[in-house]
Amino acid sequence: MSHHAFCGLSRKHLGALVEELAPRWEARCESARHQRREGARQRQAGAGPKQEFVFTDRLPATLVHLRTGPAHEALGVLYEVGSSTIGRALAEIRPLLAERGFAVPDRPGVRLRALADVFSYAEAEDVTLRIDGVETQVRRPRAGQPGRRAFVSGKRRQNTFKTTTISDYQDRTLWSGALRPGRMHDQNALRTEGIAEQFLQYPGVKAEVDDGYRGLANEFPDQVFAPPKKPKTAKDPAERPLTEHYGWREHKRRQSSRRIRVEHANAEVRRWRPLQRYTGRRETYGETHQAIAALVSDRAAQRPTRHKTSTELVPVRTTAC
Repeated sequence: MSHHAFCGLSRKHLGALVEELAPRWEARCESARHQRREGARQRQAGAGPKQEFVFTDRLPATLVHLRTGPAHEALGVLYEVGSSTIGRALAEIRPLLAERGFAVPDRPGVRLRALADVFSYAEAEDVTLRIDGVETQVRRPRAGQPGRRAFVSGKRRQNTFKTTTISDYQDRTLWSGALRPGRMHDQNALRTEGIAEQFLQYPGVKAEVDDGYRGLANEFPDQVFAPPKKPKTAKDPAERPLTEHYGWREHKRRQSSRRIRVEHANAEVRRWRPLQRYTGRRETYGETHQAIAALVSDRAAQRPTRHKTSTELVPVRTTAC
């Protein structure tokens, strides 16, 4: 199960995760035992029953579930434990993966956990952000439940959860969050996270967005760049300025080629089975999405940075023959 075809990670990456999360898992388990005992332990360390399903099995089982989405009973057969044991392991490991944050390219050990961290990094490294929303279909709420219509997406006509992804110019995920029901507009979902305050606090940060964030582009015209509006066409074909129409198409094409990077980042997350169509409980979707996005950012941050080539003309010194 530790093969990358099942868990989606290399052996080196999996080993680093074990070293990072094992102390946190042990600390949480000891805290839970302390609460059950209502005091300090009476036996010596190491006494008592031993764990049959150890951490080095719980972590790969969770990764396999996040990568391929098998049933708990199927994982229980593979690890020779009950399905309830698999469920408890997922509930323990998934929050640890979701709390890790997002990796920073060329900065080992540094993680971005909040939207303010992303803007601080973008201003320090002079990175133009790419912002886009992504929707994942989820199970339909029960009939008569309050807020049932809030999950119906106006674009997909399905029950969805909406998240916002921020990437750099090299398809690397820097942040993924703003979890909201699918009925909420992309721009409103991001505004509730305080995106406008971040642009005011970091005036040097720039971002490429799509038509869904046009209101944000109108508010910050020097920082947020949306596709240009289509020019109005005259009724008489002889009065239509062809140069204006072709200029609009070329401007939109160039803006789309710059913004497509965040679409590639969303495609990397979509390769994980649960985010193609989430069939679990809606209460656990947020942790699942954060855990998968953090793992994808780890892999993306390992890609070497491609420095942009300059197109400026450099004068050549002439030499006498």
